[in-house]
Amino acid sequence: MRFAHVTVPEAKDPRLAVVLDQDVVLVHELFDGAPQFLEQLIAGGDELLDRVRDSVPGTRATRHPLADVSFASAVLTPPVILAVGLNYAAHSSELGLKTDPTPTVFVLWPNSLSGHDSTTSWPRALSDAVDYEAELGVIIGRPAKNVDAKDALDHVWGYTVVNDITARNIQYSEAQWSRCKSFDGFTPTGPFVVTADEVPDPQDLHIWTELDGHILQDGSTGQMVRPVATLIASLSQSATLLPGTLISTGSPGGAGYSRDPQIFLRDRSTVTVGVDGIGALTTHCRILD
Repeated sequence: MRFAHVTVPEAKDPRLAVVLDQDVVLVHELFDGAPQFLEQLIAGGDELLDRVRDSVPGTRATRHPLADVSFASAVLTPPVILAVGLNYAAHSSELGLKTDPTPTVFVLWPNSLSGHDSTTSWPRALSDAVDYEAELGVIIGRPAKNVDAKDALDHVWGYTVVNDITARNIQYSEAQWSRCKSFDGFTPTGPFVVTADEVPDPQDLHIWTELDGHILQDGSTGQMVRPVATLIASLSQSATLLPGTLISTGSPGGAGYSRDPQIFLRDRSTVTVGVDGIGALTTHCRILD
């Protein structure tokens, strides 16, 4: 199944919706007590997901054309957003950084979350070297603690798309990477969350970036240094991964920073990052003088 947080016409706030081809149905209209947000659906476990799935065929709930809704972040209140750096050898090399024996992990701040087709802005005085990074997002469905890699995917609820937008000048001037990637709106996610049963192999997905009509990243999740299952197993050794946790799993080669000449997000740029079978996530950029 596909889900999204959407705001329908005449509504003020986003609510969880089931995506059906070119329409959406608000989940809370399917039955009494149905969840209004993805985090509530995840907390209800397989039983609640099955009830939602069984309620969709023949529902009398209003169908809203997909073209008429606006999108919020795929996750609204995750317990934590974990980002993994240097998880594709080509990206590590182009940034002049070494892939360590263990994952490079940092936390993204919740204010950075934004949705598909939203506008992200930042002051030119802070950065004129803002870069894109297409990433596969993994959403944890049930607690993961000390799990083995062979069992790790059993803890995944679903997948989404993340653009790990980065102010490179700040990244290279500080010892941590959280601030350079956590400006307001620097972590667009979505548009959709696809349940894990529809992604049989998260290491067999085409991942790409298009900036102002030009393809700049074109890779496969199979190029990850550490597959999704390995990442979950590793992260779960030190802390319990709670339901709703979002893990952004790293970006393939092709970042703008490494190009000659360098290519960064400009005022009025439009950048779309995508993972085939999951979705294409668009962000509009404004630079404030």
